[in-house]
Amino acid sequence: MVKTPEQWLEEAAPAKKGGTLKLFLGYAPGVGKTYNMLSEAIRRKSRGEDVVIGMVETHGRKGVVQLTEKLETIPRKKIEYKGTIFEEMDLDGILARKPAVVVVDELAHTNIEGSKNRKRYEDVLQLLDADIDVLTTMNVQHLESVAPSVQRISGITVRETVPDWVMKRVREVVMADLTPEALQTRMRRGDIYPLDRVEKALSNFFRPGNLIALRELALQEVAQEVDRSLENYLEQEGGERNLGIRERFAVAISSNPAAQQLIARAARMAKRLDGELYVVYVDIGVDNNEANQRSLASNVRFAEAVGAQVVKLKSPTVAKAVAQFVREKHITQVVFGHSSVKGWKRYLYLNAIHKFLRDAPPVDVHIVTQQSS
Repeated sequence: MVKTPEQWLEEAAPAKKGGTLKLFLGYAPGVGKTYNMLSEAIRRKSRGEDVVIGMVETHGRKGVVQLTEKLETIPRKKIEYKGTIFEEMDLDGILARKPAVVVVDELAHTNIEGSKNRKRYEDVLQLLDADIDVLTTMNVQHLESVAPSVQRISGITVRETVPDWVMKRVREVVMADLTPEALQTRMRRGDIYPLDRVEKALSNFFRPGNLIALRELALQEVAQEVDRSLENYLEQEGGERNLGIRERFAVAISSNPAAQQLIARAARMAKRLDGELYVVYVDIGVDNNEANQRSLASNVRFAEAVGAQVVKLKSPTVAKAVAQFVREKHITQVVFGHSSVKGWKRYLYLNAIHKFLRDAPPVDVHIVTQQSS
């Protein structure tokens, strides 16, 4: 049987494995993430692609509202919770409509109880698995490994987060950037929040120091994504550039809740160098009570959320167990936490570090100060 040109092309074309995810990343409300995302959606529609809005939060901003009017919108699903009607994205409605591209704002959003999935990023993953391309938005502070740094910088606790492993599904990251000065100007004009909320916002979250630090975190995240894209390209093209040995980080933790600060710091270090991250807990028999077990479980969940491989070891001493693990796994960098302790506790801590250095192979060691709980 003679194949048609169309059949030859179909066989030669690479099989599409799920939809593609494009993220518009920002560092604060009002930098233009949603506007840029909708502008791209309209461009795709003008090229003949089937594009719909799954969920967009306009926050009453005129420019955003005008853009949404140019696209088809899937009606939201109404869910009753504790006597109040809430509106969420209709995942089933989008899957039934099956567009080529769907616009989904605020990736870190937590769905109301009674929704199909707990988090919006889980909805997005289902859309991708259905071969639907997704355009989405997120501020950098909602990334799991960044949230502790944001709390330290701004004093604000970020309650809605996206696990770092979700970023592996992102095909392209576009940063919606605006200088802190320009963002504050937009704020004063009332372009972001109503004028009666402006002064309070400018004296809290939108302080210049906060905005500068958050912008730096967002720029770092985009730079890391660019580096990963380059590595993937070189691999696909058979590039022979000597990329060196991949860095492998190990961070030793306890059941102390402050360990999450340590894990987040190590995750950022590993991410900057595109390294592997191991979180190591050594059971020396001191965490048998229920409170410590709950705290340890919380630390493990956090480690997994930032993409770490969690390893639990049992040994009479932490130093010896970590040194052996470093040797077996060819770890290149080790991170230890150091709280502000004095007296005999400080002696025991320094003694443990000395024993580790004596038993471990050549490795870089980072001592990170962490706040005691």
